[in-house]
Amino acid sequence: MVGMPDDEPLDGVLAAVGPRLKALRRQRGTTLAQLSAGTGISVSTLSRLESGQRRPTLELLLPLARAHQVALDELVGAPATGDPRVHARPFVRHGRTFVPLTRRPGGLQAYKIVIPVDPPGHEVQTGAHEGYEWLYVLNGRLRLRLGDRDVVLTPGEVAEFDTRVPHAIGNPGPGPLEVLTLFGPQGERMHVRARPQGL
Repeated sequence: MVGMPDDEPLDGVLAAVGPRLKALRRQRGTTLAQLSAGTGISVSTLSRLESGQRRPTLELLLPLARAHQVALDELVGAPATGDPRVHARPFVRHGRTFVPLTRRPGGLQAYKIVIPVDPPGHEVQTGAHEGYEWLYVLNGRLRLRLGDRDVVLTPGEVAEFDTRVPHAIGNPGPGPLEVLTLFGPQGERMHVRARPQGL
């Protein structure tokens, strides 16, 4: 049949989208109902997409890429272009600007976060969740509440902690706070090597 060689690779790419969507959703601990609420796509359509019973379309994949905060080419498994640069797409959450520094879904994630000064009298609420976090203060002052501890970090200082301990970060001022953070959603710890192995 004419055109068959070209159609086969495309069918393979499209068939791989469903399992990729399912794995991505599970890595993030999101239910189909939560994903449906965030994208406006029905639960039944999402389920059929993940099982391969529904062919993925751009209309369905764009909101899913946005919800999972991954590039569309990662969602469909497009071949790498050879360009090693990360083209960051900042997003704002709770008034804080997040600049993704990694583009791989799941595993360790790196972000630069810009946090405005906390309003006077504002008390950030602590929360706990699975994971492990490493913070490095680039600029400004970072207030870290971790369990019963309350510390202020300044530029060049680092904090590392298990996110199952109730924690919160804030900006006591006087200016904007810029932080580098590495986060392991499954509790992965950072491994720092001071010198090459074998020396």
